[in-house]
Amino acid sequence: MSAQGQVIVGLDIGTTKVCAVVGEVDADGITILGVGTVACKGLKRGIVSNIELTVRSIRDAVEAAQQMAGVKIDTVYAGIAGSHIRAHMSDGVAAVADREVTRADVERVLEGARAIPIDVDRQILHALPREFVVDSQDGILDPIGMSGVRLGVHVNLVTAATTCVQNVVRCAERAGLKVADVVLQPLASAHAVLSEDEKEIGAAVIDIGGGTTDVLLYANGGIAHTSSIPVGGNNVTSDIATGLHTPMGEADRIKRIYGCALGRLVEESEEIEVPGVGTHAPRRVARHVLTDIIEPRVEEIFAVVRRRIEETGLLEQLSSGAVLTGGSVVLEGMTEFAEEILGMPVRIGYPIGVRGMVALVNGPQYATAIGLVKYGAEQLSQARERTQVTSHPSSSRTRVEPEQPKAPSGLWNWFRQAW
Repeated sequence: MSAQGQVIVGLDIGTTKVCAVVGEVDADGITILGVGTVACKGLKRGIVSNIELTVRSIRDAVEAAQQMAGVKIDTVYAGIAGSHIRAHMSDGVAAVADREVTRADVERVLEGARAIPIDVDRQILHALPREFVVDSQDGILDPIGMSGVRLGVHVNLVTAATTCVQNVVRCAERAGLKVADVVLQPLASAHAVLSEDEKEIGAAVIDIGGGTTDVLLYANGGIAHTSSIPVGGNNVTSDIATGLHTPMGEADRIKRIYGCALGRLVEESEEIEVPGVGTHAPRRVARHVLTDIIEPRVEEIFAVVRRRIEETGLLEQLSSGAVLTGGSVVLEGMTEFAEEILGMPVRIGYPIGVRGMVALVNGPQYATAIGLVKYGAEQLSQARERTQVTSHPSSSRTRVEPEQPKAPSGLWNWFRQAW
């Protein structure tokens, strides 16, 4: 990338929090300038349920991020997730114009794959290429420059409920922001935490948020599957509140401080203090009682994830294992429990490939926001190729507003570089 000082903001609108990350893109990569994170009660299972509360959280997170970064934020790349997300396969075919595949040919074949009937209340978010076919040669990840007369593609189409997408955009706009694009959150998370080797040999990204658990699978170098499970960290918190007879706020605090997903990792003698409800006095409880509450719910989440993966037939192709992201994966014993149930190596996903205030975003809960910044960087690069717009030489942080993404060209550029 040749631009100097392009400012990009990733906005992760989650069930429990809103996170805004400001990145500056130059020829050397992405530098994190600031981050703002606030609690959010305006979403339920990834879907906006209260616009006013969501708008307030977005505004507060963006203000905190821009104060830290020292830049004005007016455009964001927003993430979306939830059980309304659907994915299925589609194919496209196009003639190669000049017997050598160009980007225009790729765009036409991807557009053909998108031209399928969908319900009137849904819209296509992404057309994710699994592989290209040039004449009779399949398994091609990057067909540009190859000789041939016929170009085909197998894509994973991701669709979302139109109203859910519109509500995300409306909330951002009411907070005074322009949405450059809406991106599937686990897709962004994968781009933030996976290495090129992991993408090549196969990996699962499991994003456990407050309201949903999202699964994204890489196989044969491309994205092969995505799905959402309507269970997340809030279910664990609710179980704790019910089991220990304590308020939800205290249950969340107890989960974060004392929570453990595997009971055998807790000493029998350990105790915790549990605040009572209303005028009831606090009481001492053995910590293993807490793990006995948490463990069944975590087991349920990973059991459903494994079943989803088995249904795709891709389990044996995930050679590098699974990567966990999201705020709920920091519980003690989470990776060990996941390895037992999934039957594969598991690690916590920390954002990679960024500089600057890395310590502020060095956690799995920031994977989506960092991935959105990376996505925006590729979109700006693609827009620059189309318009030949360059940043003003007198300012290292002059913003060039991105063009509205023209799917699938921007997405193709992003995935081509990811491969």
